[in-house]
Amino acid sequence: MTDPSAPAVGWTFLRSRRWIGYFAMLLVFSIACVWLGNWQFERRAEARAEIERLDANYGAPPVALAEEVPVLDAFDEDTRKWRTAAVTGEYLGAPYLARNRPGPQGVGSDLIQPLRTTDGAIFFVNRGWVPVDGSDADSGTIGADELPQPPSGVVEVEVRLRASEPEVPGRTSSGSTVASIDLPELARLTDSEGEAYTGAYGMLVSESPAGDHGVLPPKPERDEGPHLSYALQWYVFILIAAIGVAFAARQEYRGLNAGSTAVRAQDRRRDARKSRRGPSDADVEDAMLDA
Repeated sequence: MTDPSAPAVGWTFLRSRRWIGYFAMLLVFSIACVWLGNWQFERRAEARAEIERLDANYGAPPVALAEEVPVLDAFDEDTRKWRTAAVTGEYLGAPYLARNRPGPQGVGSDLIQPLRTTDGAIFFVNRGWVPVDGSDADSGTIGADELPQPPSGVVEVEVRLRASEPEVPGRTSSGSTVASIDLPELARLTDSEGEAYTGAYGMLVSESPAGDHGVLPPKPERDEGPHLSYALQWYVFILIAAIGVAFAARQEYRGLNAGSTAVRAQDRRRDARKSRRGPSDADVEDAMLDA
């Protein structure tokens, strides 16, 4: 119990090692929240940029592949992603399966078919999703002739352009399956290094004459996600933490300075406000229970 005759401490306790530790923890927590909030703002900016690309490119008329991708090993994803390209050529050999792809029936694979263009280059076309696990194909339970077959001979294809996917660390190609649509890896597997498009591949839109293909993806949603609300949430956490520290400091101040003139004056002002407002509902309920 505080001794009323003891001298007032004031706010000097805030200079103690314990409170300096509290302030340090608040500072570290605030820095972490600011970093996470800014990260969410960056994620939102990326999502909005993707929406802008969809709006500008997804419905654009097809342009010749050589014009959209003039260099085999480079691709300007910021401006050309989702654009429609037209290419003429002939499908080659059996497809590759990009495994672990989500689809309408669970996890399956994407059919990646090499196409030799009339210019002599190799261009890889994603011909849709199939409910086939890559391990099934490698084990021999799924034959190449059981997969959707592309048209034979010269074919005119329209595709939407996508950038080469990165290599998946720790995962390698196995037989006819690949871990990702890593175009340099596909060029190596098809012995077309130096003559293959390794910057961009195409997601099938249409082909003439038409052949069988897997499930083609729908248009991506124009959704920037909850990144803005998450970002603001982290800044609210800073405010809550600061209010909590301030409240704890005030309570400790009142406990250490219970007999001081300042604290007694605060108590008198609080009691005066209560008397002007009259008894609260809780006070009335307590009086009724006592009676």
